[in-house]
Amino acid sequence: MKNFASIGECMVELSPSGDGLYRRGFAGDTLNTAWGVRALADPGELGVRYVTSVGDDRLSGDLVRFIDSAGIDTASIRRVPARTVGLYMITLTGHERAFTYWRDTAAARLLAEDGAALAAALTEVDCVYLSGITLAILSPEHRRTLLDVLARVRARGGMIAFDGNVRLRLWPDVDAMRAGLELGYRAATIALPTFPDEKELFQDASPEACAARIAGYGVPEVVVKDGAEPCILRIAGSSHIVPAIKVDAPVDTTGAGDSFNAGYLAGRLSGLEPVDAARLGHRVAARVICTPGALIDMAELRACR
Repeated sequence: MKNFASIGECMVELSPSGDGLYRRGFAGDTLNTAWGVRALADPGELGVRYVTSVGDDRLSGDLVRFIDSAGIDTASIRRVPARTVGLYMITLTGHERAFTYWRDTAAARLLAEDGAALAAALTEVDCVYLSGITLAILSPEHRRTLLDVLARVRARGGMIAFDGNVRLRLWPDVDAMRAGLELGYRAATIALPTFPDEKELFQDASPEACAARIAGYGVPEVVVKDGAEPCILRIAGSSHIVPAIKVDAPVDTTGAGDSFNAGYLAGRLSGLEPVDAARLGHRVAARVICTPGALIDMAELRACR
């Protein structure tokens, strides 16, 4: 059986439920992807684990139980005394969301504090997934620890999948963000960038130029997402265009990129060729944006296979 590990931060989500009230949930970019991979992959063929740190309070315990209830392995989630988990609140305008965050002292910022524990969590893992948010919340020292562990996974033949997931507010400045994301891409064997974000940050002239730049970092498999436009694949120097699925009336675009990543990675881990894996990614993303919230029922996701 193969194993997939997603590394990052899961937070408490407060979403409007009407009359000034909010509903509590849990979400985060790397958990969203792990959730999708768990739904799409046969449990007997792929193990899915989540790697992070949480506090020792009741709210942290609720989060861990929520992840565990989804069939995602929580054994590699560290408990950090006197810390808790981050929180964000959603403001919805039409189908587009805005977010307000409280996460500065979240335990997830210490997920790479113990390098030995992190390395143990990734032992015998076939594919590790992380994002630019994962790197952004870490101190420079802990970021280096994580990248060193990933280098060892790659050296033994493991896949490293990275989505830049640009969030300037999490970095000290633009230059630090560019440097941090470049380190993430250089660690990767699969890159899953989003063109509008990369264009703004790196001034890429086109999705093809974005793919070529990232391939130049030494990434053998690059998939450039572009919302409702086709994605561009650059595999070993060859380019492919895979059209997206048209959705006439999206309900909520939250998690669209995360869910595409889930479809693509689940497909690749099951043996699909990159173009077919991208088609699966588009199907999953189209299903997710027709439903409120980033995490939708796993049965709905399985119907995309």
